[in-house]
Amino acid sequence: MLRLAVFSTLYPNAANPAHGVFVEERLRKLVATGQVQARVVAPVPWFPFRSERFGEYARFARAPRSEERHGLAVAHPRYVLVPRIGMASAPWFLACAAWPALRRMRAEGFDFDVIDAHYFYPDGVAAAELARRFDVPLVVTARGSDVTLLSRYALPRRMIVWAARQAAGIVTVCQALKDGLIELGVPPDKITVLRNGVDLERFHPVAQDGVRCEFGLEGRVLLSVGWLIKRKRHDLAIRALRMLPDCRLLIIGTGPEEQVLRALANELAVQERVTFVGHVAQADLYRYYSAADMLLLCSEREGWANVLLEAMACGTPAAATNVGGTAEVVTAPAAGVLIPEHSEVAVATAVRELLARHPSRAATRRYAEQFSWDETTRGQLAVFRTATMRGAAA
Repeated sequence: MLRLAVFSTLYPNAANPAHGVFVEERLRKLVATGQVQARVVAPVPWFPFRSERFGEYARFARAPRSEERHGLAVAHPRYVLVPRIGMASAPWFLACAAWPALRRMRAEGFDFDVIDAHYFYPDGVAAAELARRFDVPLVVTARGSDVTLLSRYALPRRMIVWAARQAAGIVTVCQALKDGLIELGVPPDKITVLRNGVDLERFHPVAQDGVRCEFGLEGRVLLSVGWLIKRKRHDLAIRALRMLPDCRLLIIGTGPEEQVLRALANELAVQERVTFVGHVAQADLYRYYSAADMLLLCSEREGWANVLLEAMACGTPAAATNVGGTAEVVTAPAAGVLIPEHSEVAVATAVRELLARHPSRAATRRYAEQFSWDETTRGQLAVFRTATMRGAAA
């Protein structure tokens, strides 16, 4: 029986249940095999105030110190994160915060075999130091901007390369991220590509007419899902509406750009065709995916965008910018179309193209069904077993 200490700041908690659900989902599928036991250390930035007026920061304060999620013990130690200037020191603050929690695991009899870290910087760097201290092998999963963005900066790049050298195994969620790590000098034979899967039971089609009636929707419906931050480029979806007079746009998510996006919709006089839905629980997303004609993903950067498969599992194709691993998801007409550049004209053109040759909902659902978690779970087991053998031989 493999025993994993899972380490990531990308993990849900009671105050922020949508945060890092893809990490939790992958772990749950792995534990369900009966071949792995796991405990989770998911550090949360320290913040003193719980009041709603502090927005996203207040969620840090409201997160429990420990909890049980889906039968897994999860610890949330606090670490210091100084806004804007704290990234250089974050790996070390993370390691210091997690050290007592991992030591407590061992004292309680959970003698973990491997540290399973998610996101290379700062988490993977902190985990490399922890693995060294506890003398256990490390597996790190790269998930997106940790490789595509942070590695552009000299200090994070050096730390990422250092952590990669310490790791007994590395996982990337798409080939594009593997290629990025190879460019940094990481040996290819150390890296395994294991794509994220989709929960085909949670995300399933329902009658489109019914949910549209429930939501009061008519005509062509476009859906944009994700944090309201600049790199998600929800603004492109809004701008494209000027060239798509028969379409309306639903935007699901919260974040610091909401007021900017609302102002843009007003400025372009499309506010009557833009609905800001706000936060939607994972368990309810399938209804919105089913109501839409397509998902619009206009991001500047992505690793493996889970929303693509979630929408497809509900029978809804996607028009998505060709970044990161997206071209590895959208590979057939049933999946949708790729947007070749970040411009409102390109977005509008892709939307019209997909509407003109819209696949059947059944075909899109069948396409998504090839992305179950089974293959990824088998791959994880192989990676962790190899890591423990390398650790024993070291």
